Amino acid sequence: MTNSILSIIIMALVTALLRFLPFIIFRGDKKTPDFISYLGKVLPYSIMGMLVVFCLKSVDFKGGVHGLPEIISILLIVLVHWWKKNTILSILIGTLSYVVIVNFIL
Repeated sequence: MTNSILSIIIMALVTALLRFLPFIIFRGDKKTPDFISYLGKVLPYSIMGMLVVFCLKSVDFKGGVHGLPEIISILLIVLVHWWKKNTILSILIGTLSYVVIVNFIL
């Protein structure tokens, strides 16, 4: 029991340190390095691209429904994002459409 509590305390402290570390390193009076600013601009798009690849890696386009739920959901995400420019809304609509198609239509 004591080991579990000690482990939880250590994990909480390490998590807090990792969360506060950027604010400690890059204080308001220091200029953020160009490389960090660059990463802040490109990493969100890179991560979204990796998530798309990860989600589509096991889709069988040759059998069954030929990836139709995934294709429809991706098209809806693109259209809603193009129309509303709202990432959360786009992801929500795409997720809901996929769930509805898989569970109630196909």
